[in-house]
Amino acid sequence: MSFSSELKEELSKKNNLANKEEVKWELIGYLISNNTTCYKTKIKYTTENEYNINRFSKLLSNVNQLDYQIGLTGKVYWIECKKIDLPEIEYGEESISYQQKDLAENLIKAFLRGIFLGSGSMNNPEKKYHLELLFAKEETAKQIQELMQSVFISFKWLERKKGYALYLKEGEEISKFLAFVGATQAVLKFEEIRVLRDMKNQVNRTVNCETANLNKTVEAAVKQLQAIQTLQKKGKWENLPENLKEIGKLRLENPHASLIELGKMLKEPIGKSGVNHRMQTILSLASKEE
Repeated sequence: MSFSSELKEELSKKNNLANKEEVKWELIGYLISNNTTCYKTKIKYTTENEYNINRFSKLLSNVNQLDYQIGLTGKVYWIECKKIDLPEIEYGEESISYQQKDLAENLIKAFLRGIFLGSGSMNNPEKKYHLELLFAKEETAKQIQELMQSVFISFKWLERKKGYALYLKEGEEISKFLAFVGATQAVLKFEEIRVLRDMKNQVNRTVNCETANLNKTVEAAVKQLQAIQTLQKKGKWENLPENLKEIGKLRLENPHASLIELGKMLKEPIGKSGVNHRMQTILSLASKEE
């Protein structure tokens, strides 16, 4: 089962149906989502997720809307019923909007939970972080974005081919949203995945950094060896100061050694900067002979 399906299963089993106001606002969340359409005297909700359809039917029954039909067309579940008479919603030609008003936090949670169950989705967080909510109307998407901001969750929005999307790509924001709508188990699993991903990314960054440093060391050593060989071919090597010949001899004998390692091999050990200074002198002298 995908992470998104597990998340919807958890939310669909939320045991809060005794609270009539929460039930109403969760149902409104479903109704304003992109998967609900209205025509003439009826509304129709469609989804590929059985948990969504089961929850929607429970919400309808809980508000005494008992005259509904459930069906399956291919892989798509649908539920159809008469238009619900709620003062908080307004029926358009095809979509449904709601009257924005101040809501208590528990009602906002129920409302957002309904929206996510209605037309939300979430990618596998092991691959990438992306949670999305779809709406038929731009105005509704912006209303919900503003509502999210009131509870300190920062959704961004964009236009899709079919409707408008609010989305999150930051792990911290996704975790806040999941916790806010009551998906406790999903939050725990998501955070576990986040920790593992962060650890893997840290290891990869460390390996990449070490590889880059190693490449730089190898490139520098090759240039130093070439410089030493140039001075030898030109007959200039034997006339160099002893400190340069000593470090040059060590480089020839230890082509893969770092500057720190070369410094420790000297009769009178010196640090990295001292070795680098000597090597730069050799490189400078060699460049004059080319």
